[in-house]
Amino acid sequence: MKLRVLFFSVLRDITGCSETEWTCAGTTMADLLEEIFTRWPALRAWESSLLLAIDCAYVKRDAALHADCEVALMPPVQGG
Repeated sequence: MKLRVLFFSVLRDITGCSETEWTCAGTTMADLLEEIFTRWPALRAWESSLLLAIDCAYVKRDAALHADCEVALMPPVQGG
């Protein structure tokens, strides 16, 4: 299924892009993350602290993906 994946802050620096279209073979956020970590192994260092969202709603790794959804991957929120 096709998705739109957004990367924020340092994750954008690691991937070299702020967003990408992705064809996901899996059905959950966890499946998608494994595919993304395969393409960008350096992102795995952020795995335990990633904030995840589907269509602007925060989700956990067991959340179901759906065609044409927008997935956001964000590092932890930092104050300033």
